[in-house]
Amino acid sequence: MGSFDSFSYLTQREAVEVDELLMGPLGFSVDQLMELAGLSVATSIAEVYKPSDYSRVLTICGPGNNGGDGLVAARHLHHFGYKPLVCYPKRTQNPLYAGLVTQLEALSIPFLSVEDLPSDLSNDFDIVVDAMFGFSFHGSPRPPFDDLVHRFVSLHNQIGQKRSVIISIDIPSGWHVEEGDVDGTGIKPDMLVSLTAPKLCAKKFIGPHHFLGGRFVPPAIVEKYKLVLPPYSGTSMCVRIGKPPQIDISALRENYISPEFLEEQVEADPINQFRKWFDDALAAGLKEPNAMALSTAGKDGKPSSRIVLLKGVDKDGFVWYTNFESRKARELSENTHASLLFYWDDLNRQVRVEGSVQKVSDEKSKQYFHSRPRGSQIGAIVSKQSSVVPGTGRHVLHQEYKELEQKYADQSLIPKPKNWGGYRLIPNAFEFWQGQKSRLHDRLRYSPHEVNDQRLWKVERLAP
Repeated sequence: MGSFDSFSYLTQREAVEVDELLMGPLGFSVDQLMELAGLSVATSIAEVYKPSDYSRVLTICGPGNNGGDGLVAARHLHHFGYKPLVCYPKRTQNPLYAGLVTQLEALSIPFLSVEDLPSDLSNDFDIVVDAMFGFSFHGSPRPPFDDLVHRFVSLHNQIGQKRSVIISIDIPSGWHVEEGDVDGTGIKPDMLVSLTAPKLCAKKFIGPHHFLGGRFVPPAIVEKYKLVLPPYSGTSMCVRIGKPPQIDISALRENYISPEFLEEQVEADPINQFRKWFDDALAAGLKEPNAMALSTAGKDGKPSSRIVLLKGVDKDGFVWYTNFESRKARELSENTHASLLFYWDDLNRQVRVEGSVQKVSDEKSKQYFHSRPRGSQIGAIVSKQSSVVPGTGRHVLHQEYKELEQKYADQSLIPKPKNWGGYRLIPNAFEFWQGQKSRLHDRLRYSPHEVNDQRLWKVERLAP
């Protein structure tokens, strides 16, 4: 993210030239660019407006490439869990666009005529996507698009009532590509998704959400036009431009939608129930589902928490590895009671585990240590965890790392440090939490009890 002046903006002529280069010597086809653009728009929408709260999406498509971007975006939004509808007044027989229509019809995505649209779009739609005109458009919109532009303007002017969110693709329809909303009477989108690079008019955009999409700009174009664009994160197809809007933290809330979690459905053994949920987290493709918050407290009673990685679970408990001179290790030496918390956001689930902690055997620690990548083994030796790094900070760590890397360059066995090894939390309480509507969450607690000298687990529902 950065300020408006941090990034490059294209004039109309430059935007046309870039498209010509992409679809000429650089080998892109129009359908490739349209697919990438539509995906960028859909992912930008999903970044801000979740389908649980903004499911009903109307995309109004023009006859050109901007309309094609809208058709592709509608398809992706359908697969993202939204309920898109499309208004496409001026259809073309071009096979590319006809194919996009066929794809949407195969998904049973409804098409509405202009006459079918409600007089007040806010009554029927949470989001309205403006995919009518792009940077190559000149002049004033003609029927029926002049009326449709007016409907977008009317949406923004609704005061004192919930209205549809307005998303514009690349250029708010009716704006001048370079000068923006010249007379101040045009569409005022809540989100603008610029494609390839922002156009000059985007400097006049004052809505809360500006994204850049179209992660396909080759170095030749970047160099020719001296483009400065924000970096994309990971595998994302969009990136926010500028700072996100100021948000009232107290208003942030999620209305969870989950299947019921009932007592008669759970495993009798909480370890088996944990494995079941952990397998669900793995199957859902969640990032680091083995990440857990470990909370400890020393003899002074002051708690501390940090994220560590689960490295083993069996009938005897939960295992992780660390430096025995770290803060958590010092606190565990004074107070062996600790708790773990797993949080799986996309599944609306948490698992809390409480118990006492003991070290695993040195042999088991050695076995795990030597299963790690050699770089991680060296890093464990270099890092005197939780201590103050002397001198010039990271440079000291990197220097020590390089020295050890050279020392063990012959691939000889790297000895496990004596001050490094594993801990096991032996559980004496579990709580499984699943988010539900209206804060009526499911909370099932497992507590141990003895029956005929056998340790069993009692399951009780806690008030949310």
